[in-house]
Amino acid sequence: MAAFDAARMRMVRSHLAARGLRDARVLAAMAEVPRERFVEAGMEEFAYEDSALPIGEGQTISQPYIVALMLEAAHIEPGDRVLEVGTGSGYAAAVMSRLAREVHTIERHASLADEARARFAQLGYDNIDVHTGDGSRGWPDAAPFDAIVVAAGAPAPPQALQAQLAIGGRLVIPVGDDGDVQELTKVVRTGQDTFEREDLGAVMFVPLVGEQGWAEDGRRAASRRATPARADDAASLVAEHAIPLPAIDEEAFADAFERFADARVVLLGECSHGTSEFYAARAAITQRLVERHGFTLVAVEADWPDASVVNRHVRHLPPRPHGAVFARFPTWMWRNREVAALAGWMRRYNQGREYTEQVGFYGLDIYSLDASIEAVLDYLDRTDPDAAAVARERYGCLTPWQSSPEVYGRAALRAGHAMCEEAVVRQCRDLLDERLGDIDELEPDHLDAAQNARLVASAERYYRVMYYGGAESWNLRDEHMADTLDLLLRAHGPRSRAVVWAHNSHIGDARHTDMGQSRGEHNIGQLVRQRHSGEAALIGFGTHAGTVAAAHDWGEEMEVMDVRPSRAGSVERLCHDSGIERFLLDLREGHGEALRHALSEPRLQRFIGVIYRPDTELQSHYARASLARQYDGYVWFDKTQAVHAIAAPERDDTQVPETYPFGV
Repeated sequence: MAAFDAARMRMVRSHLAARGLRDARVLAAMAEVPRERFVEAGMEEFAYEDSALPIGEGQTISQPYIVALMLEAAHIEPGDRVLEVGTGSGYAAAVMSRLAREVHTIERHASLADEARARFAQLGYDNIDVHTGDGSRGWPDAAPFDAIVVAAGAPAPPQALQAQLAIGGRLVIPVGDDGDVQELTKVVRTGQDTFEREDLGAVMFVPLVGEQGWAEDGRRAASRRATPARADDAASLVAEHAIPLPAIDEEAFADAFERFADARVVLLGECSHGTSEFYAARAAITQRLVERHGFTLVAVEADWPDASVVNRHVRHLPPRPHGAVFARFPTWMWRNREVAALAGWMRRYNQGREYTEQVGFYGLDIYSLDASIEAVLDYLDRTDPDAAAVARERYGCLTPWQSSPEVYGRAALRAGHAMCEEAVVRQCRDLLDERLGDIDELEPDHLDAAQNARLVASAERYYRVMYYGGAESWNLRDEHMADTLDLLLRAHGPRSRAVVWAHNSHIGDARHTDMGQSRGEHNIGQLVRQRHSGEAALIGFGTHAGTVAAAHDWGEEMEVMDVRPSRAGSVERLCHDSGIERFLLDLREGHGEALRHALSEPRLQRFIGVIYRPDTELQSHYARASLARQYDGYVWFDKTQAVHAIAAPERDDTQVPETYPFGV
């Protein structure tokens, strides 16, 4: 219990107070109510993460920050009578009961209502009445209410709920036509027939099903007439400030990026690991920065050993016998025609130049997420197939934007899984030692030797942490990548300059995203900004629709999948609605303050890694972030296509092929 008490207080400090919530009574109530008593059995360890969790009947327990935000907006006084619509697990009603004299809560699922009623009795919360019924119609028998809080999204504030407010009463409800993404709205009854409305920001709730909400099939209930959607002025601001870009294969494409050429480190992102335009655009920008501005190294989100083979190739160093580069899952991420074209250009650029004047190609990643996961799965396949099946599902969700911690939690909670830990860590270390033993030093700077020593020293800690997932694993990995970047800059001398290629989740400043604010995760972009203040340019990339190379689960075959059109309320939809096919936004201070202000508001942003799950896209691939604070620039391609993968050979050839290193 002491551990839960400590976690609860940490939640209040880190997820609530640190994010701007100030109502002392709300914070005290959140610190009092034991959320672990309101989650599903086996999910207790996730009770104080700032995440929504499943509770049955397709419903969720809302994330703590949203619960506290809604209660603060409702301004509940000690003598108030309050109505909650959507009891769910009962957690929010329990918190309200610490704030109000009387709480009525209504739930349409009888089983959830019964479970919540039992929890209240066990905890001694005797000022809560639980009702079963259509929450969109409210509970007129107990009206009027001083505050009504609705834990589900409606197409519009239901008339029945507004009518049950006392004069001066507050209704807090998610409202939106999308059904999944809404605007948190506060309605205050100022008179018998007058109301004031205030929008509090974007949220994601399950739909309010009922007569004055949504129908069971997801359509607007027949009794409600559609209201016209409000125009989003932000889309107009995007169109006004967008810098149109020519086609990528035109030399002028890179002209717009000259504005970032004064930085020592330029970080180029991507919102997916499998989109051709992102790779080709980064290559064009990189070429410009190297040729005209003296950038000396390209550092990518790839394993050091594989990138080292490419580095020898582009520097005209003698090749050594090796296995196929980038031959493990996800092969297409770096084994593709776009990267091969970049390597070909780098080799031509370096031809005839002194070693110190050449541009190098390096991998930043710790060795090796993909190889270590393969080792884990191989061991579990042989010792515990059931645990292996769960682990495969979990590894597909090890992303900072993933909003379903219960998926990876199921594996971590298995006793058999824990028993495998020592053997798996040993297996990963053996794999690492074997692979690194085949890599030569890169004379004259010995970078390989130094980096390999760092990898060996940090491997066991990383593998042990990675085995269970979570923020510590992510942070260790990104710290390693940022440290590797600094090592490279030092090795290349005081005049060295770097271009970094990595996913948006790595290069966008994590402090302005859910991953940083809710989960305590940091990333390369944040660390580079802190370590190289004023000398870094963080540039994100996005798209609306098209195709992408990805897999449905870890280790599965790559597929070319359709990317779903961007969701209403997202950054991507704003860019799409601008009507401009390709553009750059300059998000730095002094370059359009109206745009910066509009894009500083947290909005949904899409992140697709090597795993893409369109059927659960909202939960699996969207997170809230402040675009203008994440990045210094944002590159937009309205429609994109999958990267052109190069098949890995069926076996690792120990001889150097003529088509070294990509096989093309």
